[in-house]
Amino acid sequence: MTIMDRGSRSMVYQSDLSPAAYCGGLAKRAAVALGLALSFIASNATAQESAAETQSHRTLTPYDAVYKTSTSGLSIKLRRSLSMDDNGDCRLTSEGKLLVAGISEVSVFTLDEDQIQPRSYVYQLSGPVSRRREVHFDKGSSVIRSLYKKEWYELPKTGETLDRMSQQEQLRLSLLNDPTPREDMLFHVADGRKVKEYRLTYQGEERLETPMGWVNTLHFERDHDDPERQSGVWIAPEWDYLMVRTVHIDNGKTTVANLISANLSGTAVTGSSS
Repeated sequence: MTIMDRGSRSMVYQSDLSPAAYCGGLAKRAAVALGLALSFIASNATAQESAAETQSHRTLTPYDAVYKTSTSGLSIKLRRSLSMDDNGDCRLTSEGKLLVAGISEVSVFTLDEDQIQPRSYVYQLSGPVSRRREVHFDKGSSVIRSLYKKEWYELPKTGETLDRMSQQEQLRLSLLNDPTPREDMLFHVADGRKVKEYRLTYQGEERLETPMGWVNTLHFERDHDDPERQSGVWIAPEWDYLMVRTVHIDNGKTTVANLISANLSGTAVTGSSS
């Protein structure tokens, strides 16, 4: 994900908020000026600074969340869960069912400090209409394999390309390690037949009422080439940047998802009474 400065604003997630790099030349200059003894002291100081930065690094927290999603007079509850195993593999799932139709999404990835390394993504719609999408980031391969409308495509692979679900977690992970929202955030997402740019613009803070209480959120809007499409996401810093609300408008149809319950590592999130 790439952060881009933006002089003017055109309108969920994305940015690379990486820790600042260390200055490696300091120890070298000290060695030249004062000899090996001072070089040894400088290298020890650098090691202590590196250890302190490692300790301050924040990572994703496992969670369970339930969203009520409404569109065209219909509503469905979607349960989203993030789990991590002993090998460091992260599994993000989202599942819901409405009458005879079911929807499931699964994203598997690992973490490299504040950068997500995706491994696979599978979307499945079952029922009267059946659809399936897959994205695979095979280790050692120079391409991303993407299944779209029963055809496989090979997409260019870079170290920062994500899938549709892991992109949302990348936004959380980036803000956990640099809580200052960037006015313009850019993510690259493997989606269907190509790698798309997801550009998010920061709209400001908003206080929302939820079933868990009131909570302060950060509001982002995604830029679309089509003026008939709009997408917004609201995330809560005090709840480890969990998504609280999303709104998507396409061809005059509005889809809204609101968080109705959640827990972080087994502890229920709560807001304030006003």
